[in-house]
Order: sequence, then structure tokens, then C-alpha cells
Amino acid sequence: MTKAEVITKISEKTGIQKDDVTQTIEAFFKVVKDSMAEGDNIYVRGFGSFINKKRAKKIARNISKNTAIVIDEHYVPAFKPSKVFIEKIKSSKKIKELAPQE
Repeated sequence: MTKAEVITKISEKTGIQKDDVTQTIEAFFKVVKDSMAEGDNIYVRGFGSFINKKRAKKIARNISKNTAIVIDEHYVPAFKPSKVFIEKIKSSKKIKELAPQE
């Protein structure tokens, strides 16, 4: 599902104009990005958490040049779904139908 499809679906469910929904979603994304860039995590109860995960310093290999390079400690954005969200997905009949049968 694309962002445009999400906007359309929200607009249909709420009756709010697509332009207003677009502005709201864009503002939400901007707040998430800016807050995480400042080092703040975002917690949405019943949905999940947008968090900064720390990656330790490590030595990696450049296979083509056969050299070692050092990757410094850094942070990457991550999403951790809430227990409610996880349970909803686990109990979804549609997901079970789409899962490959063994």
C-alpha cells in the first residue's frame, strides 16, 4: 500500500478532504523525522514506538579490494510494534491465508 492509497483510505473513512489528510500525514512524518533526529523516541500507545537503535563500532570487509574498513558507532531509526499490534497481525485470518502452506 502506498502513501497515496493510505491518504485515500483515511479520507474515505473520515470524510475529511484528501488535501487536509495529506497535510496531516506529511506533518506527522516531519515531526517523527525531526524528533528522532533530535534524539527523541516517539511512543504511540496501542501502535508502536519509533526508536533510535544504536549500532556498535565494527570492522567490515570490502570484498572487491580485500580490505578491512571500520564502521563507527551510529544510530539507525527503527519501529517496534506494540503487543496489541502484534496480536492483531498474529490473529489475522487474511495473513494466515496469504502465508505459504507447508
